[in-house]
Amino acid sequence: MLGLPLNVPMFLSIEPTDLRKGVEGLSGIVRSQFSADPLDGSLFLFLNRRRDRLKILHFDGAGFWLYYRLLEAGTFEVIESDAKCLKIDAAGLAMLLAGVPLKTAKRRKRYQRPTKS
Repeated sequence: MLGLPLNVPMFLSIEPTDLRKGVEGLSGIVRSQFSADPLDGSLFLFLNRRRDRLKILHFDGAGFWLYYRLLEAGTFEVIESDAKCLKIDAAGLAMLLAGVPLKTAKRRKRYQRPTKS
């Protein structure tokens, strides 16, 4: 069974995406809208306009993976933001896939290593 790497940065596109695009088209969106490098190992998530389909673009060092999820019923949550993309973590991805609303989910305080400046 294949699994997604959960210890890498994950970015969710806020704007609807034409999911007929393949690796090249989605990589172009990552470069233009996210101002990011699709080869850095991050996960880039894209939703269609109806929000019933999700594509995840990931480069593992040897090649691209393109994960595709089609919901038979229901939709993925709409996340409102002024930014073009939203950074999420593994828990956020799990909640998104499970149908838990990210906006109303309350997280308890956890230790976070201080960032070096």
